[in-house]
Amino acid sequence: MRQLRMAVIGVGHLGKEHARILAGLPEVDLVGVVDVNPAQAEMVADRCNTQAFDHYESLVGLVDAVSIVVPTVGHYDVAKTFLDRGIPVLVEKPIAATVEQAEEMVAIAQKRGVVFQVGHIERFNPAFEELSRRPIQPKFVECERHGPFTGRSIDIGAVLDLMIHDIDLLLALNRGGTVTEVEAVGAPVFGGHEDMVNARLKFTTGCIAHVTASRVSARPKRRMRIWAPEGYAGIDFVQKRLVLVQRSAELQRNGLQLHSLDAVSRARLKEEIFGRHLEVMDLDCTRSETGRDQLTSELLSFVHCVKTGTRPRVPGEDGLAALALAERIVAAMAEHSWNGVDSNAVGPFGMPMANGRLFERPHREAA
Repeated sequence: MRQLRMAVIGVGHLGKEHARILAGLPEVDLVGVVDVNPAQAEMVADRCNTQAFDHYESLVGLVDAVSIVVPTVGHYDVAKTFLDRGIPVLVEKPIAATVEQAEEMVAIAQKRGVVFQVGHIERFNPAFEELSRRPIQPKFVECERHGPFTGRSIDIGAVLDLMIHDIDLLLALNRGGTVTEVEAVGAPVFGGHEDMVNARLKFTTGCIAHVTASRVSARPKRRMRIWAPEGYAGIDFVQKRLVLVQRSAELQRNGLQLHSLDAVSRARLKEEIFGRHLEVMDLDCTRSETGRDQLTSELLSFVHCVKTGTRPRVPGEDGLAALALAERIVAAMAEHSWNGVDSNAVGPFGMPMANGRLFERPHREAA
């Protein structure tokens, strides 16, 4: 089978990695790259032994598929150009800047019967992949996604930049359920968009999720903790570790008859909880079956789907669902009242004025 002719549109911080990986795949012929910065495009093209193009429309007729890694505001225009012509598209998350744009993109892909994948890369995290192979019915979930300020993705806020990863994962875990209630609070630190946000989501499946995102943290933290009838699952997306806890067969069958334990048995119980009564499995998923990094797995999956016509792991419909829920969170955040009552102090930019500086001593001691 001949090589798949591909191009990468947008070769900045992440796009250049798309180009590097695709250029190294034997089943792909990287025919070109495009960037608004011609010098950047030329540099990446030289590194990947390919050609730099001035505009993405020049690639129509030269490619079998494209990877789009431009800023979110450009996703719709670029993706639509190729989807309209029946050319498969992988577009980075979020799928588009608005739900209306995403709906049109999905409709075009469906009408043309073309592969359309969204780059929700955490679906390819080996720790999440391992969890997905196991039976679990999430009933309470805590998600934390914190990272340092990078200066990138400033055209969107923390919801679309960071939280949307966990939104997609929650929708995947609660497949078949919908969100009935959304509460959210967020605040800007540098201005322009929210940099910190917390949301509470309630699903028709009975699951409650608390989701926090911040792009002004000193150290990266990407964790998900899940409580379910089957037990507990904890994912560290940075370390790619999965911790599973389940009740022992004896505990599940008989429970713990605490009232019948003598003092010595109760004292010993503290030491025996984990191991005897609660079984623990700590999985290091960095040594995945394939040994590939997440981005390589995502791109290889896209290439496979294009060549075989199979449905992507994260199709456009999933990207649309994640964006729709993200917009609901942004809307709820805009309605949050900082004073707990109806007032003008609402939304991320309605935050009350500070009473002072945290590092300053109070003028007088509190009574």
